[in-house]
Amino acid sequence: MRAYQQTGPRRLEQVDVDTPTPGDGQALVKIDCGSVCGSDTHINYEPALPEERYPLAPGAPCHEIAGTIVESRNPDHPVGERVIVLPDPSSPGGPGGGLGEYIASRHLIRLPEHGTTEDWLMCQPTGTVLYSARRWGHSTDKRIAIIGQGAIGLSFSMIAERTGAKQVIGIDLLDYRLDKAREVGATHTVNADKENIVEAVAEITNGEGVDVVVDASADPEGLNQAVGLVNMYGTIIGFSQIPRDQLPTFRHPDWMMKEARIIATGSFISQTPTEAIESMVELRDRGWLDPSVLITHHTAWDDIPDAYEMYAGHTDGVIKTVMDVSGAGESQVKT
Repeated sequence: MRAYQQTGPRRLEQVDVDTPTPGDGQALVKIDCGSVCGSDTHINYEPALPEERYPLAPGAPCHEIAGTIVESRNPDHPVGERVIVLPDPSSPGGPGGGLGEYIASRHLIRLPEHGTTEDWLMCQPTGTVLYSARRWGHSTDKRIAIIGQGAIGLSFSMIAERTGAKQVIGIDLLDYRLDKAREVGATHTVNADKENIVEAVAEITNGEGVDVVVDASADPEGLNQAVGLVNMYGTIIGFSQIPRDQLPTFRHPDWMMKEARIIATGSFISQTPTEAIESMVELRDRGWLDPSVLITHHTAWDDIPDAYEMYAGHTDGVIKTVMDVSGAGESQVKT
């Protein structure tokens, strides 16, 4: 099958590799589309990883994937079913990813028969946010600030607004992201490159401060910023992932003086990695929230490296780009 493989920093090359064989409990999915995630770019695509890490597994880095089952060894997911699929660490040769024609996995989320696959795919990132947002409890009496308004931060803003938060404050460095935040539900926005965020939040809340701060910044200083913003006895939701070579110095005394609760979240390492995404698919099907509003770009197969460069550089107003993996070309599934 055709695939992309990362062979060095910011370098994706097309390769021909064997089609994966599904193991017990897995299904083989013909990938229709994938989407670039911020963690794909700043954890794997951009930094210079240790030389022994290259090349990455074929198809990586891409974990937002949807397609159609063409072979199944999972009785709950028959051939022909359309699914969101998560890379499976138990697969031989590693989990792989969405930059290839096929993927084998046991982590499958059934999709409705109506609507486009690319629109349903957006339930993957927003579903992971739903998992984390549940950790702040009821929203109706809370002021919530979200640091970072990329696709993940915007998903937090949408969910906070839909669940009745008293105020939703989106914080980012880029005005186009802040414009999108207001469009999807933020009551207020702050450009951290132009304003003192502590002073701005105090003014927005009339000195009341915020009860919940979400760190979705991918910034090594994001957690310290969250501690500086949150109220006494407040809650910080940690979603941000940063490279291991950029670990910050945590301002422990500031945290202790707030007695703030910090909750690290990550749906894929939970005992039920597909549950929150399944819930988001159901919620979108009911019309409660539509994550497809985050799509700004569509990318053909041959232009996938450009999509990663665009996402890494935050150019052209990108929020989410959907990559047409089905355009990789016809190939035969090896048996």
